[in-house]
Amino acid sequence: MSASVSVRRFAAAALSVAAVTGASALPASAADHAPRPRAAVQITHVHYDSPDRHRRSDLNEEWVDITNTTRRAVDLDRWTLSDRDGRTYTFRHYRLGGRATVRVHTGVGRDTFRDLYQDRRSSVWDKRADTATLRNDHRRLVDTVTWGGHHGGGHGGGHGGGHGGGHGGGHR
Repeated sequence: MSASVSVRRFAAAALSVAAVTGASALPASAADHAPRPRAAVQITHVHYDSPDRHRRSDLNEEWVDITNTTRRAVDLDRWTLSDRDGRTYTFRHYRLGGRATVRVHTGVGRDTFRDLYQDRRSSVWDKRADTATLRNDHRRLVDTVTWGGHHGGGHGGGHGGGHGGGHGGGHR
């Protein structure tokens, strides 16, 4: 009888070791499929479908929200926002506050800490398919959003896509 008790104890111990080993291996394999870390500054919303793409007054209904997800302000001076065709807006002397969002409009307007204007006379974002790309002052990719077509990838876009987030809180 003592031999069968020993065998049961040994089997229980072996099963425990196997369970612990299996559980510890799980996070390593799960880490391979974990999403990549998000950038501190993100494209959080793209509104590319202005009511009338040919009327200048409606160009300000076409915009991109850029959000700082950290507590510290980020200097966006010389950062760029561009479309798939290479039309590029360059941020000038702009500091985005912590946990703040700035809206970059296509049309003409007066820059404030919450709204920036590209001062363009025609639409930038293609409603059928396009890509919004944000790069830092060293031309390194910070974030990108793709919509429509067969581009694959991206995270949102369109008439209300992106990461989400509020509006306001920068400094000129």
